[in-house]
Amino acid sequence: MTKADIVNEISKNTGIEKVTVQKTVEAFMETVKDSLVDGKNVYLRGFGSFVVKQRAEKTARNISKNTTIIIPAHNIPSFKPAKTFVSEVKNQVK
Repeated sequence: MTKADIVNEISKNTGIEKVTVQKTVEAFMETVKDSLVDGKNVYLRGFGSFVVKQRAEKTARNISKNTTIIIPAHNIPSFKPAKTFVSEVKNQVK
């Protein structure tokens, strides 16, 4: 499902114009992104959490050149689904 599909589905279910729904969805994504950039996690009860994970510095190897490189410590965004979300997906029968 793409962002356009999500916008269409929300518009169809709520009766709100697609343009308004699209602005709202994009504003939501921008707010989540800005919060994570600022180091603040986003918690959506019943859905999941958008969190910033810290990766430690590590040594890696370039096998083709037989060299060692250092990958510096860095932060990455991550999503952890809520338990109710996971159980609904697990219990889905096809």
